[in-house]
Amino acid sequence: MNIFQEVGERLNMTSLDLSIIGKETNERIFKYAWKDVLLYNLGIGAQAEELSFVYERTPGGVQVFPSFACIVAGIGIPTFSKEGIDGGRFIHGEQMIKIYQPFPSEGQVKVQGVCENIFDKKTAAVIHTKISGKSIDDKQIFESKSVYFYVGEGGFGGERGPKAESINPPEGVKPDFSISYKTNENQAAIYRLNGDYNPLHIDLEWALRSGKFKKPILHGLCTYGYATRAIVYGLCNGKVARFKEFKARFTSEVYPGETLTTEGWKDNGRYIIQVRTERAVVLGNAYVIIK
Repeated sequence: MNIFQEVGERLNMTSLDLSIIGKETNERIFKYAWKDVLLYNLGIGAQAEELSFVYERTPGGVQVFPSFACIVAGIGIPTFSKEGIDGGRFIHGEQMIKIYQPFPSEGQVKVQGVCENIFDKKTAAVIHTKISGKSIDDKQIFESKSVYFYVGEGGFGGERGPKAESINPPEGVKPDFSISYKTNENQAAIYRLNGDYNPLHIDLEWALRSGKFKKPILHGLCTYGYATRAIVYGLCNGKVARFKEFKARFTSEVYPGETLTTEGWKDNGRYIIQVRTERAVVLGNAYVIIK
């Protein structure tokens, strides 16, 4: 077997379309109204007393939590495989958003994505994507970067990829802020209406079939949204314009009804962030930058 045949055999070991690396998706338009904003804000736990986030008659328009970028970015995700993706093996590992200007209460966003790289961890492929959102007049609104682990799709002979920065809270140091929110038992049922209809978050039989969960779990991006909301209140005094960048790793599942505690420690121009339940740390290796 010559070198070209060997490379071909390796590429056939994954169902992923490696040719998409570096290719931008077609630009698409995400249209939303104030009702979509309210649904998202309620989906990450906003309460009636948070009037500027739940009331359409708020002067200047209802405010949009920055993590709404994750919803908008969804239409820019590339097609990773012509064979489709097995949701049971496809894991959202990390999420980062960078916000250039606050989202308006309603409008249109031009969205375009790219698969930046696919790394080979032998037992899994690690997919890095970047999605950008711009206003109709081409002003940058957000950038979203995601890392996905596709179990069983490694071993194709690719690079292993860089080692991620380790970000941990200082031991024995009290956090500079700490906010706890109890999620509702029906939180996943609400959040899924934003567009993520994976049955893992609503169907008990499906959740049990996974062999890992005792009941449906909360969406990872819902947990990420809860953390964003806590940061907006804990560090930004409720002003979304101060929120600039947030990166986190999903480290454990959350069950609807559990309490999420978001804490932050000052760290050279940023805050190290950690989110936990009574059982486990659920968002780690995280930081946020505020203005």
